[in-house]
Amino acid sequence: MERLVERLEKAVERLESVCQGPGMCGDSSAKGVAQYVQAFDALLAGPVAEYTRISREVGGDVQKHAEMVHAGLMSERALLVVASQHQQPAENAFSELLKPISEQIQAVQNFREKNRGSKLFNHLSAVSESIPALGWVAMAPKPGPYVKEMTDAAMFYTNRILKEYKDVDKKQVDWVKAYLSIWTELQAYIKEYHTTGLTWSKTGPVATAGAKAAPAPPAGPAPPPPGPPPPPAPVSSSTDDSASRSALFAQINRGEGITSGLRHVSDDMKTHKNPALKNQGGPVRSGPKPFTAPKPACNANPSPKAPPLLELEGKKWRVENQENATNLVISDTELKQVAYVFKCTNSTLQIKGKINSITLDNCKKLGLVFDDVVGIVEIINSRDVKVQVMGKVPTISINKTDGCHVYLSKSSLDCEIVSAKSSEMNVLIPTDGGDFTEFPVPEQFKTVWNGQKLVTTVTEIAG
Repeated sequence: MERLVERLEKAVERLESVCQGPGMCGDSSAKGVAQYVQAFDALLAGPVAEYTRISREVGGDVQKHAEMVHAGLMSERALLVVASQHQQPAENAFSELLKPISEQIQAVQNFREKNRGSKLFNHLSAVSESIPALGWVAMAPKPGPYVKEMTDAAMFYTNRILKEYKDVDKKQVDWVKAYLSIWTELQAYIKEYHTTGLTWSKTGPVATAGAKAAPAPPAGPAPPPPGPPPPPAPVSSSTDDSASRSALFAQINRGEGITSGLRHVSDDMKTHKNPALKNQGGPVRSGPKPFTAPKPACNANPSPKAPPLLELEGKKWRVENQENATNLVISDTELKQVAYVFKCTNSTLQIKGKINSITLDNCKKLGLVFDDVVGIVEIINSRDVKVQVMGKVPTISINKTDGCHVYLSKSSLDCEIVSAKSSEMNVLIPTDGGDFTEFPVPEQFKTVWNGQKLVTTVTEIAG
């Protein structure tokens, strides 16, 4: 903690040295550093420092992830310093300034993807889902709500961490609180200093792609005098323009005589009266083409597809990257085992026996049939999946999923179905005749204030 504070103090001292002179740091304080940069430094020294400290205590993948998050926040601080010293740039220059932040966000998310077998995968997922909040600097006019949305995306995983470690390891609970407090404090910071978007200086040069904090003025003799002014522009161009305008107005003032110079077009020269003209070749003149953004160049060496996987790793069944596999079966199961199904497409999986939990992540057009689950079945980031319970399951969770059919058995009708940020969900209830009756899960709600609290009820669209 002391080393981190010392590093931050040194960074502030360096910035103070480069922000000498009027107007160089925008709305600056007496020390020469913009007030909103100082406020961001306070966030780094407070919630961020606490998060990195606890992450070091947790160690392993969490510590490495925290170092990446800290690097992303420092990249954001560098952009804030640039904004405090420069005027707002053009869109393409701003995109270049955002690159370091974007690269750090990508690094954080790639780390999660490369460590899916980590014991602390929920920690990595919480950070990976919410780290895009660093992009608030490009989210005008509502950067604060954007950070809130990204924070909500982490809640699904932080709740799992709290549920797992609540009465087991207080350090893990403290880690969740410290991490979430970063985004809570960031929302308050944005509301105070950047309510409708990143605040740029009203003085100073316009920021460019390579803009950095202004260097300190060199000590010693005064700088040499400026060079001679540029030569005056030639006068002939303005004279020619005046002559052109005079000629134009003279022609307009001719009245009806202005058409005397037009050539008569006979019927044989009109395409609607002479169809043969339509069949003649030659270039067709058209107006200017609308602007289209250049397409990014295709990667000459695309990353190879990950191989399909179905194996037992410790107590976890891993089913990954399966495509068009219609006969996947897991039969040798035990109560303590869990199943993690990732990135499977157009496939069918059957899990026999009793198992602790099942997770479907990033799957598309997948069919899952299982006997009994004593914990929870989770469906995350998926599309068009079908899940059928043959025995019992206490809870099914559906998160960030579009298109999900859940077929319940008669012994699992007391199952709780929890959904968030999902659509096109249907629960199918068995009938005495062996068929199923389909019931949609509500997606539209009405919330009112009853004088003491908010009351939310399901609304049905008439029609």
